[in-house]
Amino acid sequence: MIKEAERPELPEAFLTKMRGLLGQEYELFLESYGREKAQGLRINPLKAGDEEAVRRLEARFGLRPVPWAREGYYFDKSLRPGKHVFHDGGVFYIQEPSAMAAVELLDPRPGERILDLCAAPGGKTTQIGGRLMGKGFLLSNEYHPARAKILSQNVERMGIANAVVTNQEAGALAQRFPCFFDKVLVDAPCSGEGMFRKDPEARAQWSLENVDMCAARQGEILSKAAAMTRPGGRLVYSTCTFSPEENEGSVHSFLRQNPEFSVERVEGGRALSPGRPQWILGGGEELSSTFRIWPHMAEGEGHFVAVLKKDPDALDLSFRKNVPSYVRDRQVRGSWRKFAEEAFTKKGLEIFDQDMEDHMVLFGEQLYWIPKDMPDYQGLRVLRAGLRLGSLKKNRFEPSHSLALYLKKDQVNRWEAREARSPELEAYLRGETLKSESRRDGGWVLMLAEDYSLGWAKQVGETLKNHYPKGLRRLC
Repeated sequence: MIKEAERPELPEAFLTKMRGLLGQEYELFLESYGREKAQGLRINPLKAGDEEAVRRLEARFGLRPVPWAREGYYFDKSLRPGKHVFHDGGVFYIQEPSAMAAVELLDPRPGERILDLCAAPGGKTTQIGGRLMGKGFLLSNEYHPARAKILSQNVERMGIANAVVTNQEAGALAQRFPCFFDKVLVDAPCSGEGMFRKDPEARAQWSLENVDMCAARQGEILSKAAAMTRPGGRLVYSTCTFSPEENEGSVHSFLRQNPEFSVERVEGGRALSPGRPQWILGGGEELSSTFRIWPHMAEGEGHFVAVLKKDPDALDLSFRKNVPSYVRDRQVRGSWRKFAEEAFTKKGLEIFDQDMEDHMVLFGEQLYWIPKDMPDYQGLRVLRAGLRLGSLKKNRFEPSHSLALYLKKDQVNRWEAREARSPELEAYLRGETLKSESRRDGGWVLMLAEDYSLGWAKQVGETLKNHYPKGLRRLC
């Protein structure tokens, strides 16, 4: 049930524009701003992939399905899942429900090469990572350094191993990855009209001039994305604005400049555009497979998605990729192998097999497993080169927090689980030492919140020394 909320003050020029666009629906649209915004989360299939785990989460957080997103749910706001320890463990991602639509239409499949070009803070990237299920290659890019850091942290929290996070301008990536990706997502920077109900800053910064500036910038970004889409590949363009100039207008302009692309007809329009006809701009053709979510017709904020396909016979400019400098040092590989054989079960060792070890790279003392499809990263600003396995210190291997969040309890020899709301687990998240419930020999122990990994501890006698990262620890 949607509750009433205080209606925000909206820019007068925006209201005039929407009155002209919506006609008879304008009053219904305006009334939606007096309703409380919908709260959504997306269950991470890399962590809670089976039906029983999903059912338990549904019951625990009062979840209702989002109709246009397979892993998406509305939640009971009073239960505050964003404060729950399962959020720390990457079991789910708090995400505005409408924002889940773009990846649903992108339709990532395991084994594909995917680019998320404007990826921060990571909602759509982590949704893609979940769909790939560890197979294939995801390049997640963010131009702004501070936002790229947040993106990298969210990739880590969700346990995604096959993602590389970069901090690059789109043009630099286009030179490096011509015709490389099966699917490309451009969740473009926009005027943010669809976020006015929840974001005061978006309302304060809005202007008609900003709408035009955003449309011009979106065209530049789309042209770079087109160059990186392989022949026959899919390019999905999305915004969180209502502005036709930034939505259908940007798509029409792109299609005129890139005739090798066309609008792709896909399933899902009924769920994503409930009862709303598409705009036709300047007497041009109707974009029959673009989708809108309207706040007066669905439980979600404003969103627009267009699905574009590149002609399979388009000129292919791809070239043979240069291979990264994989680790060949016997001492480095030996330190990793010693740790793996001590820490992992047979099931864990099957994942970290010889093929994985042949694709390890070293950044200083940090050891990474890099996705096989990633070309040479030299010259790129790389924040996360796949899965950070750990660090080498005086020929000793120390596992990373990223590795802990990637692992499951049946993959490790030593683990200790605590109830999600237990005082012991709260103490662990504060960085405190715990007492072990087992009498195992010393070694690295994977700490669990019930069934879900949280981080490492190191057992010494009956003591579990805390290795939860200091920057993530709770203050109380």
